[in-house]
This record gives sequence, structure tokens and C-alpha cells, in this order.
Amino acid sequence: MTAKSPNTGAGWLDPADDAPELTDEMMEVAEFRIGDKVIRPATGYLGPNGVVRGRPPSRDRAKQQVTLRLDPDVIEKFRAEGPGWQGRMNEALRKAVGL
Repeated sequence: MTAKSPNTGAGWLDPADDAPELTDEMMEVAEFRIGDKVIRPATGYLGPNGVVRGRPPSRDRAKQQVTLRLDPDVIEKFRAEGPGWQGRMNEALRKAVGL
């Protein structure tokens, strides 16, 4: 009969061991969910120096959201160039009006 050797593997390491400790400040701005249902939306984000509330500040003047109807082929052309198509469209409009 052969004897079973004991498990000599390194064992299981918890991948969360390197995760930072959650602070009360982080919990104050965190989004809470139960399944797919949002119980409380997030009220900030984690910036380089900790928790920052609200949307990240704009380097320039804040942009304005508008509703604009454009021909489908114009939109398809910009989207075909990949991510950042809205920014490229903004640059094309700036150039068109001489800014």
C-alpha cells in the first residue's frame, strides 16, 4: 500500500490581501447596490489624494451639453475613426468657425 503524502503546496493566497483598507470617507461616496438595483448612487470619486466629490474639474472652461441633430453619415464618419470622436467633432467645429 502507498501512503498519501501531505499537501506540500504553497497554499491559497487571498488576492484581496493587497487591497487598501476601506475608510469611512470612501464609504460615504460609494455607490451601494443590491444586485442590479442602485440603492444609493456614488457622490464622488477616488482621486490621487483621496476622495474627491463631484465631477473632475475641467482644465479649461466647462463644456456645455447640447442636443444637436446631425446627418447620420457625418456621425458615422467621426465614429469610424474610433474613440474620441466627439472631441474630434468639437475640433472640426472650432476650425470651421475660426477658433
